[in-house]
Amino acid sequence: MHICFITNEFPKKGHPHGGIGSFVKTLAVSLAKKDFQISVIGINYTPNNESEIVEGINVYRLKKSTIKGFSWYFNSKALNKKIKEIHKENPIHIIESSELGLALLSKIKDIKYIIRLHGGHHFFAESENRKINKWKGFQEKKSFSKADAFIAVSQYVKKHTEQYLSYNNKPIAYISNPIDTDFFQPIIENESDNKIVFAGTVCEKKGIRQLIQALPFVKKEFPNATLEIYGRDWFFSDGTSYIKMLKDKELIKLGEISKSINFHGAIPYSDIPKAYSSASVCVFPSHMETQGLVAPEAMAMEKPVVFTKLGPGPEAIENYKTGLLCDPYCPKDIAEKIIWILFNKQEAKEIGKKAREQVLKKYGLENIVCQNIDFYKM
Repeated sequence: MHICFITNEFPKKGHPHGGIGSFVKTLAVSLAKKDFQISVIGINYTPNNESEIVEGINVYRLKKSTIKGFSWYFNSKALNKKIKEIHKENPIHIIESSELGLALLSKIKDIKYIIRLHGGHHFFAESENRKINKWKGFQEKKSFSKADAFIAVSQYVKKHTEQYLSYNNKPIAYISNPIDTDFFQPIIENESDNKIVFAGTVCEKKGIRQLIQALPFVKKEFPNATLEIYGRDWFFSDGTSYIKMLKDKELIKLGEISKSINFHGAIPYSDIPKAYSSASVCVFPSHMETQGLVAPEAMAMEKPVVFTKLGPGPEAIENYKTGLLCDPYCPKDIAEKIIWILFNKQEAKEIGKKAREQVLKKYGLENIVCQNIDFYKM
């Protein structure tokens, strides 16, 4: 069986990528090891065509159009052309994309088209307090109309998305994103005292502003506490940096405490376990998530995790048993959960152990890969 993933985020050295890129690589590598033929097609970060084989996966990065106002047309034209070329040489059985990815693709007979709900434009509109962009909204509806089936990574993303978009009575499966628990496993010797670690895109919906606002409360109880922030910057529509906004508007209010906050930027995927391993507690107070990869990744390393109580948070964590859930809009509540973990080190250690057991059961790579294969073969 030949499966083709459509994404611009497949990890490329020297360039940051999001959760979709991490997910696609994890699943694609596992499928390739089971003798599936895997292709990944996306638009390149740079204006040139590139292709390479990564751990058995054929990766095609297409030249990025620089024609202002019409880049979407030329990019989609290039995608369609490459899909046809690959399909002619080696017939594709399934094409998979995220919510908006099928909008501008021409459907080919005998190929099944699947949308995996990673969190689309409509899904995040509410948490970002914004109106639906007409163009993106149109594309997402068009994309959904082309899908032959859907995969939801949590019950929450399925229910929340269907408030805005129709699944058109097509098959839909609930399959969690997998966690590579061999890659994310306990590393005890690297832990630092009272270090708080955040990983993810540094943007409003990830709750990083409220986490920064929580630090003064934590510092009252643990003066040596530090906040280590790992992840790529996000940019407003006018091109200004979200991290710069945080430094100008939030850190400046903290005085000396701001010296305990360190922005590390995007780091290679291979370095993420090392970042988690240094933490006394990992904190991800997202305003909205589909499932989220970072929380179960840290849990797999037996780290006590503070995760959002909203959205799929309760699906991932049993409060005070496999982690702690917080109100991501309340800095004081975030701080209280962090303080509890730092005060109750033995209980936190037990929570970490139970967290890994939970991840092995619910997000274990082999089990999730088998679920995907069963769905692909339906």
